Amino acid sequence: MSSSHDTEPITAADGFDHLIHAPVRLRICAALDPVREIEFGALLTLLDISKSALSKHIAVLAEAGYVMQRRAVRDTRRRVWLRLDEPGRSAYRAHVAALRRIVGDALAP
Repeated sequence: MSSSHDTEPITAADGFDHLIHAPVRLRICAALDPVREIEFGALLTLLDISKSALSKHIAVLAEAGYVMQRRAVRDTRRRVWLRLDEPGRSAYRAHVAALRRIVGDALAP
């Protein structure tokens, strides 16, 4: 299966990251950036999207090496904890900086 990011770089020279730019993935990264890790269910509640949609976007970010998953049993229930790995954190922050430059350029007289 081929996708558009298979043939072109995900991150442009200016830091714009096409993989992170998708609205749900951008929100996932924004939620994960300030914390060490977050439980899947808590992120599901925060983003208010379906479990399958969140799983799909997490899989894309994990495949890119941006998000790591840790599985654990807590209170006899299986839990999945998510964290933004260093490559993901760097890519997210570079993407946000690129967006700020774009918006700043658009707002300039």
